[in-house]
Amino acid sequence: MYQVLYRKWRPRVFSDVVGQPQVTETLKNELKTGRISHAYLFTGSRGTGKTTCAKILAKAVNCLNLKDGDPCGECEICRGISDGTVMDIVEIDAASNNGVDNIRALREEANFTPAAAKYRVYIIDEVHMLSVGAFNALLKTLEEPPAHVIFILATTEVHKLPATILSRCQRFDFRRIPAEDISKRLQYVTEQEGGSLDPEAGMLLARLADGALRDALSLLDQCLGRSREITVQVVNETAGLAGREHLFALADAVQNGDSSSALQTIDELYRGGKDMARLCEEFSSHLRGMMLIKTMKNARSILAVTEEEWNAMQEQALKMPLPTLLHGLNVLQETLDKMYRGGDRRIEMEMAMVRLTSPELDDSKSSILRRLDHLEKGTPRRKAVENTQPAADSTLPISQQASNEAEKEPISAPAVSSPSIPEVSGASSSVTEKPQKQEIPTAVKTPEKDSEGLFKNVQPFSEWPEVLEALKTYSRTIAAAFNGSTAYLSGGYVLIDAKNEMAFKLLRESSQRDHMREAIQNITGKVYRLGPYRPEGGTEKAKSEDPLIALAQKAQNAGIQVTEK
Repeated sequence: MYQVLYRKWRPRVFSDVVGQPQVTETLKNELKTGRISHAYLFTGSRGTGKTTCAKILAKAVNCLNLKDGDPCGECEICRGISDGTVMDIVEIDAASNNGVDNIRALREEANFTPAAAKYRVYIIDEVHMLSVGAFNALLKTLEEPPAHVIFILATTEVHKLPATILSRCQRFDFRRIPAEDISKRLQYVTEQEGGSLDPEAGMLLARLADGALRDALSLLDQCLGRSREITVQVVNETAGLAGREHLFALADAVQNGDSSSALQTIDELYRGGKDMARLCEEFSSHLRGMMLIKTMKNARSILAVTEEEWNAMQEQALKMPLPTLLHGLNVLQETLDKMYRGGDRRIEMEMAMVRLTSPELDDSKSSILRRLDHLEKGTPRRKAVENTQPAADSTLPISQQASNEAEKEPISAPAVSSPSIPEVSGASSSVTEKPQKQEIPTAVKTPEKDSEGLFKNVQPFSEWPEVLEALKTYSRTIAAAFNGSTAYLSGGYVLIDAKNEMAFKLLRESSQRDHMREAIQNITGKVYRLGPYRPEGGTEKAKSEDPLIALAQKAQNAGIQVTEK
């Protein structure tokens, strides 16, 4: 009869247990020094090795030839325990033996000395399922058992155990096994079974197992039944998964508000036999990954993804605001709950995608926050200046108001000496016969400099990558020119540090400069002026060499109003 992989490759010694050094090393040291406790409690999520370690410990305390804390596996006792002929190792399923009578029978049996081994070991699995009366009946025996009895309790829900039980046991917590360790173990098992496993497929299996090696081996068993060469495609087909490209497509549809594309993708996956609940879980995990990327300095160690997928997730995360991701996670969690309560899974998934692509149809708090964030980034906030400014014309569009407000701000003498990129348009037409009727321009806030000409109060512009990403929708030419650049904030200026001189030539064109300002405005919700960042005090030299700045200075000295567009 065929034996499944998780039983065939169950560890026989502590050294083979994967991902639990905090447990195995302690138990080995206790065995080597003879400090064996009368009661152990193993707790942790499923598939992390609780029952496996309990069986190894039961064998080790009775082994006749212990090797560095591990059972030898060769003596009579070890072979008898493995074959099931030694009756002194008793495994009890508390889920079906949870009554007081079962515990009373155990207490009476525990008084008898072992038949062949040194210790009689009771392994009680899922101990949290015992009734209150059964726990009370076990208390005294668990605290002071006969010298030849050892109890090993295992549970996935330690919070359900009474404090009186916890205080009588030596507790060991089993962690979720890291995806890298699971992948290495799967590679080893696959090679021993005469198959091959791609590294990306191994990581995908590890990610699906969610820290449980038993689940990973069960999935591997299914994949080997389909093909001896396991690839990502084989794993997707076996587990009924949506390929990662579909998850990126759904995320793009949410970002672009494209309901039609999202529903078309769901229809293709449904016709391909994909489970909608699994798709909902995968998409939720995908959005979670992007949320971690946007909120952490380095989320690489947390996300178990390949390098190629990591780069793609980083690029997509730049496009999606954090409120959008949080709204998506809330909606998908609600949808998953409805699916498991009996709702039609396809309809629930389609409704969820419509809510995500059209947030105005959703009245939840997360949807309202998402829409507010969009409005804040799409509506400019007027800059605070020292003097009072005239109110903007409310009859004009918001973008036109911002443009007019920026055009009305002239470049005063301090502004000309700042590292801005001016455009002198219509200088000759600005000369009138009655210059005394011209309004005296209001000075604007410029970047501060110290005595050596270096910028003061300069802060990195952290949203600059998102600005460049948004700029692609306006002008791919200028976005490509500023590729690899950085930016800083100083006063009301965005100071750009770019090695490509073509970038600044493009910014001298009014249309391209307006595209840059609009992109910054949509991301930050504020209107900034633009300028080059020269940290080595090269601003004055560049200013004197720039003929446009020189012309603007001459025009201003002659009493001509000069404005920056």
